[in-house]
Amino acid sequence: MLVRVTTPQNLDERFRDAVSAMDSPADRRPPGEAVRDGSALTGARAQELFEAQLAGRHLDLAARWLRSFNEGFYTIGSSGHEGNAAVAAALRPDDPALLHYRSAGFFLARAGEPLVDAARDVLRGVVASALEPIAGGRHKVFGRADLHIIPTTSTIASHLPRAVGLAYGLSRADRAAPWPEDAVVVASFGDASVNHASATAAFNAAGWYDHLGTKLPLLLVCEDNGLGISVPSPADWVATTLRSRPGLRYTAADGCDLAATYDAAAEAVAWVREHRRPAVLHLSMVRLMGHAGADAEVAYRTAEDIARDLDRDPLISTARLLVAAGLAEPAELISRYDEVGWRIRKVAEEVLGEPKLASGAEVVTPLAARRPLRVARHIADAADRAAGAGAAARSRTFGGKLPEQAGPLTLAQTINATLTDALLAEPRALVYGEDVARKGGVYGVTKHLAERFGDRVFDTLLDETTVLGLGLGAGLAGYLPVPEIQYLAYLHNAEDQLRGEAATLSFFSSGAYRNPLVVRVAGLAYQQSFGGHFHNDNSLAVLRDVPGLVLAVPARPADAAPMLRTCLAAAAVDGNVSVFLEPIALYHMRDLYADGDDEWLAPYAGPAEWGTGHVPIGRARTYPVGDADALTIVTYGNGLRMSLRVAARLAEQGYGSRVVDLRWLSPLPAADLVREATATGRVLIVDETRRSGGVGEGILAALVDGGFVGAARRVASADSLIPLGPAAQHVLVGEDAVTQGAQALLAR
Repeated sequence: MLVRVTTPQNLDERFRDAVSAMDSPADRRPPGEAVRDGSALTGARAQELFEAQLAGRHLDLAARWLRSFNEGFYTIGSSGHEGNAAVAAALRPDDPALLHYRSAGFFLARAGEPLVDAARDVLRGVVASALEPIAGGRHKVFGRADLHIIPTTSTIASHLPRAVGLAYGLSRADRAAPWPEDAVVVASFGDASVNHASATAAFNAAGWYDHLGTKLPLLLVCEDNGLGISVPSPADWVATTLRSRPGLRYTAADGCDLAATYDAAAEAVAWVREHRRPAVLHLSMVRLMGHAGADAEVAYRTAEDIARDLDRDPLISTARLLVAAGLAEPAELISRYDEVGWRIRKVAEEVLGEPKLASGAEVVTPLAARRPLRVARHIADAADRAAGAGAAARSRTFGGKLPEQAGPLTLAQTINATLTDALLAEPRALVYGEDVARKGGVYGVTKHLAERFGDRVFDTLLDETTVLGLGLGAGLAGYLPVPEIQYLAYLHNAEDQLRGEAATLSFFSSGAYRNPLVVRVAGLAYQQSFGGHFHNDNSLAVLRDVPGLVLAVPARPADAAPMLRTCLAAAAVDGNVSVFLEPIALYHMRDLYADGDDEWLAPYAGPAEWGTGHVPIGRARTYPVGDADALTIVTYGNGLRMSLRVAARLAEQGYGSRVVDLRWLSPLPAADLVREATATGRVLIVDETRRSGGVGEGILAALVDGGFVGAARRVASADSLIPLGPAAQHVLVGEDAVTQGAQALLAR
C-alpha cells in the first residue's frame, strides 16, 4: 500500500517491519573485517555509525514531538541523510567542517560516545535553551569548537565561499591556522543550492585557484535529495553541473548505502589530503518527513515519489548491511532502535525545563565585542614596536623616506602609508582584492604594497563574493584579512557574505569563532570625470542594518589613519567586522576653501603619536567655525568638505557653527551628536545618501531618542540612482542646498 505522507509513526513502523522481515545469514563476519566484500568499512565501524544514524533519526522524531506542544522551534531534520555519518568517519576529527543543516549524522558520528551528550546539544538548540553550548539558544546549529565544526546557518550554501577561504588559508606558506598542515576542509550543502550565486562563486573560485596551481585542500559534499523544498531538481542536473566545474574532481555515491558512502568519502578525502586540491563528493539521498515539521509534502509530491524515497531509507539499508554481515540479529537492531529512541526522548524531556535567553542584553552580547582599552593598548604596542625594534625595518620598507617626513598627504596617500604600517605591525595581515597588487588599485591607494610585502598583498578574481569569502575563511585560519571592494556598488551583489556569514558567526557561536575582517570599500559619489551609478554609489542602508558591523567613513587624512588603525586593532583584539568606506572624490583632494590652500591635506602621524591620536569606535569630531553658537551641522564623508565651506561663509556673515563629522555611521556617535546639537539648539543634517533609507533618518532618530528638543532640518540626495556626467548634480546634495538649509534654520 502506498503511503501518502511520511510521518514519524509510519517511519517507525516501516523500520520495524522491514528489519523484522530480514533473514540472518549462516556465516558471520568478524567485526574487524570489511562489512561486505570490496569495502574498506569494517563491521565494527559500521555498527558505530549505525548508532549515530539511529540517534539522528530519533532527534528528528523528538523535534517533531516537541513541536507538537509548541516547545520545539526547529524541525528541519536529517531523516534520509543519515549516511553523512560515513563522511565524518572518512575524515579526521581535526579536519574543520562547515555543515549543511541536514548533517546530524556527521555531527553525531564525529562527537562519538556518549552519543546522548551530543544529542543533548542538538535538542538544546531545538528548544532554544540558553545552555546550548555553541549558539547559546540563539539558533539551532551544528557546531562545536572542540569538534572543529564551525557553525553555519546557511540554507543557500553561503558558507561555501568561506570554506574556499579557509582552505586557502590552510594552504599558504605562512599559514597561521590552528589545524594540522595536512588538514582537509569539508563543507556540505544541499542539491538545490548548486543553483545559488554563492555556491557557483565558490565552485568557480575553487576551480580558478586550482587552475593557477594554488593548493586548496577542500572537499565539498553535495547531499542531494532531489528537492529544493517543493521544487524537484531536474534529472541529472546536479550531477551535470558538478561534473562540469573545471578544477573540481568529481566523485558520486549512493548516500543511502553506508558502505558505498564511506568508500567514496574515504577515497575523496585521501585524494584531497595528498594532492591538496579541491574535490566534490555527490551523494544521492532522500528526504523523509518533508522539508520541516510544518511541511505537508503531500501537497506537491505524488504518493509514488514518497514511497520510492521510503524504500531507500538509509536506516533500513544499514540494518540490512549489518544483518547480512552477521553482525547483528534483526531483533537486536530493533531493540537498539528502541533503546536509542527512549534515551533521546528522555533527554528531550530534560531539556524542556532548561532556561531560555532572559533578556535582550543576553541575546546581543556576542554580536560585537567592544573592548576599547584593549584596542588602544594594541595600537600602543604596535607603536612601540614600530619605534623600537621595528624602526629599521620600517625605514627600509618605506625606502628610507618615512611618511611622517613627506609633508602633508592626501587621503589616498595616508591610507597607503597606514596599510604599509599595518602590514609591518600585523604579521598576519593580508591586503587583497581586484587590481590591488600589480596595479596598486584603481586610484593608487595600494601602490607599492605588493612590492613591499610579496604575496601578503595579492590580486583576486573579479568576484566580490569570493573576495569576502576568502576573508571569512582566512580569518578563521588565523589571518587578519583586509579585502578591498573596488566600488561600493559592487558590494551589493555580495552583501550576504557580510550579513549572513561574517557578522553572524560570533552570534551563532557565542564568540567561540570570530571573523576578524576590515573591508575597504571605495565609494560614495562626487567624482567629477568618472561616474554613473556603478562608480558613484551613495547607498549605505544595508550596511547600517547589519547588527554588530562597524561602518567607518573617514573624510580627512588626519582621521583616516587613526580610524583605520582602530578598525584593524578591533579586528585583531575582538574579532570585529568593519567596513572602512573611503570617499573616492576625496582620495586626491588637496584644497578646502580655495585653490592651492592645501587645507584638506594633513601630515602623517609617526608611531610616537599613534597612541595619543587614537580614535575610538563611535566617536565624532567637531570643528568650531566662528563663535560656533548659532548652528550645528552634522555630516560625514563628502558632506564634511561642503559643510566646512558653507560654515566659513556663514561665519563671515556673523553666524558661528559647529560642524560635526560623525566619522562612524555604525554605531552612530549618539552621545557626541546630542551634545553638539543641544549646544546650539539648531541642527542641520547634511546627508549625501538618499532621502529614503539614508543615514539622515538614523541621525534624526538618534536626536529624538537622546531628548533633543530644538529645531532640526536635513538636506539629502534624491531618491535616485546617480546618472552620468553633469546630471548627477541634480540629484546629489550640493553646497547651495546646504546653504539654503542653514539659512532656513537661522531664520527661525
